Amino acid sequence: MDIREILGKCDHTLLSVTATWEDIKAIIDDGIKYKTASVCIPPCYVKQAKEYAGGKVAICTVIGFPNGYNTPMSKYTEAAEAVQFGADEVDMVINIGEMKARHYEAVRDEIHLVKSCCGDKILKVIVETCLLNELELRMAPHLVALAGADFIKTSTGFSKAGATFRDVEIFKEEIVKNNLNIKIKAAGGISSIADAEKFISLGADRLGTSRIVKIVKEEGLL
Repeated sequence: MDIREILGKCDHTLLSVTATWEDIKAIIDDGIKYKTASVCIPPCYVKQAKEYAGGKVAICTVIGFPNGYNTPMSKYTEAAEAVQFGADEVDMVINIGEMKARHYEAVRDEIHLVKSCCGDKILKVIVETCLLNELELRMAPHLVALAGADFIKTSTGFSKAGATFRDVEIFKEEIVKNNLNIKIKAAGGISSIADAEKFISLGADRLGTSRIVKIVKEEGLL
């Protein structure tokens, strides 16, 4: 697979709690130079980032991050502010406790509430796959699709583990079998170009990673 095609599916990500504005500018510069799908950054930098990027790369941010146990209205407010400040894409974390308790309507309704303030902006829903059993993994794409979101996303990268190939396989199986109108984002622990190619081949349309751009720069692949 051409490296440009892989980069075009990457949400070039920096969500470290120590990230400074200088760090964020560097991520944006890389996103523009290497034509990534977006740059994914903390909410506090969205407004500055939108102005700095000047439309040359999409700005993505995170909501209810990383634990997902904020109230639905707080997630709504956070997402609405991010969109107001210029976010092109929003990645929200579900209430994982509600998912584990099988309160599926509550999970669906919260996603729908956040989507209602995103309008035509892309909403990706992080379900933290490492904390879910297979029944929950198979249920998650249905809830995301019913709520009107655009992507199901595997992981925050801040829990016990990131994406696995099996996670993406399960999501793809459910999406194809049930004709669900959502896409897949794999995130967390994608550390090589081989990993990226494998996730894409299994059905991931987006990758959340900072390492692919780093590899391209270090190895002079472009």
